[in-house]
Formats: sequence, C-alpha cells, structure tokens
Amino acid sequence: MNELSQYQLAMAGGFGDTAAQAELVAIDLEMTGLDPINDQIVSIGLVPIKQAQIPLVGARQKFIEIKGSVGDSAAVHGVVDDTLASALSLNEALLWFIEQTRGKVLVAHHAQLDVQFLQAKISQQFGVNLAFVAIDTLQIEKQRWLKQHEVIKEGCLRLGASRERYQLPVYSAHDALVDALACAELLIAQLNAMGDSETTKLVELAQLYR
Repeated sequence: MNELSQYQLAMAGGFGDTAAQAELVAIDLEMTGLDPINDQIVSIGLVPIKQAQIPLVGARQKFIEIKGSVGDSAAVHGVVDDTLASALSLNEALLWFIEQTRGKVLVAHHAQLDVQFLQAKISQQFGVNLAFVAIDTLQIEKQRWLKQHEVIKEGCLRLGASRERYQLPVYSAHDALVDALACAELLIAQLNAMGDSETTKLVELAQLYR
C-alpha cells in the first residue's frame, strides 16, 4: 500500500538528531491478551513529544472493533463491549495509526510487545512487514537501574514503579491514552536525569524493530 511505503520512507534517516530535535510520539496499546498473532488490540493511545515537551492538544485515543467479546481482559484495560460498539475497524485504526506516526519515532514502555502487535496486525491486514523505530523507556530504566543495583527486583521496571523514582504523579494504569501520557512523561524525566535532551542522540536511545 502507498501509505505503508511512505511510512517506511519517512522513517529513513534522523538518527543523528538529538532527542530534543526528533519528532517523537508515545504510544500504548491495550489488548485482549499477550499473543500478537491471536489476541486483539482494543485501543491505541498516542501522545506527541516535541522539543522535550508534551503538547496535550495532540493526544489521541481510538477504540477498535474486535471479534467476539473482550471477556476477562476488560478487568485489566477497562474497555467493555459497549465501548467498542462504535469503534473503528482494525483496518481503519491501523491506517489512522500509520498516518499519525509517519516520520516519527515511537516511544513505549516495553516497546517490543506493542511493536510486535502492530507488526502482526499490519501483516494480517495488508500483507506487509513493517519496521518501526522505537525508544523503550523500560530498557532505559533497566540500564539506569543496573548502574546502581546488581539485581533487578520483581516489578521495579513497571511503568508505575519507574515513574515513582522520578517523583512523577500516580496515574490509573491500563488506559491507552493515560499510559501513553505516563510513558511520555517518564521519557522526559529519564532524559533530564541522564543529562540534556539537547545533546543526547537518538541513536543512543532508539532501536530498529524489523
């Protein structure tokens, strides 16, 4: 598809940019489970990051139609079947995501899982294997933790626990838009703790997911 080709072209270059110069967008997906092939995405949250600031006017969330019921997963993400009655189709949601994030570097907490879901669903819907460039705030926090501790304690790298170490406010978890905002704030706090977003290069933070 033309949109997907443009997306991949827009991703090329930019690794020499600093974190402050780069166009970033924090993302979060809420899913019915953890299997990218068989489980489904129920919502996507996006929060832009520009020049180490968060312009909330650009924050967006979309709900996605699923096959069957959300079932027990509703207890985790809070999205119920009635919410999805007027949701986008998966095809529409993926095209919206591609349009919103074209030319931007993704930011996510445990980016590998979100990217695997996106890649699996894009492949299923469009027959295309799409690569993404993403910054993983969990991996940044893991590296910072291991500089001060020998052992990673259970749960210490979760989004809420990571935010607590930077005195960031407590948010309700497992809402795609709220979690995307929480991730965006965490990245900015991490960059401030690491030094200066004006000098930290994107290549030091981002990873290519094929």
